[in-house]
Amino acid sequence: MSEVEDNVPRHIAIIMDGNGRWAKKQGVPVSSGHKAGVEALGHIVKSCEKHQISVLTLFAFSRENWQRPEKEVSALMSLFSLYLNKEINNLHDNGVRVRFIGSRDNLADKLLKKMEHAEHLTRNNTALTVVMAVDYSGVWDLVQATKSITQAVLSGDVMVDDIDDALLTSHLSLSDIGAPDLCIRTSGE
Repeated sequence: MSEVEDNVPRHIAIIMDGNGRWAKKQGVPVSSGHKAGVEALGHIVKSCEKHQISVLTLFAFSRENWQRPEKEVSALMSLFSLYLNKEINNLHDNGVRVRFIGSRDNLADKLLKKMEHAEHLTRNNTALTVVMAVDYSGVWDLVQATKSITQAVLSGDVMVDDIDDALLTSHLSLSDIGAPDLCIRTSGE
């Protein structure tokens, strides 16, 4: 392998931000910016496959995004659902495994079924893992890890003195994948 190939990251994370600001600068509706962002995903996935990236994590909808106007949230959820309908078979055919992290408590049942179908359909694929963070935040992830560790302490499987960085990390959403080697925020800010 060449020196450049040796330096290819194994796990890339993209914080999908700035689509609304881009749309406003173009003089088009915010929803058009979100659609443009989704359209770019196809190119990103293909590029990751081409460069043999193992994992692509997309921070697509943060917990804070629920504070956006209801119409925008609804449009984002519809776009997400449409993306799954349109692309899941293509992703599967290309050997892409799809996973979701984040809370599922606030998502519509119909969307949850599509997410579960995508995960089930692609569970054995190995060409690339695409992790979509939906209704996710770092604080949420830490809370979930803390609850899990607390249960282990209460059941006697873990002693309080055993709690350290490694144990906490092992309970985070991406514990089996590892932290990203490169994180890109698309906002341009």
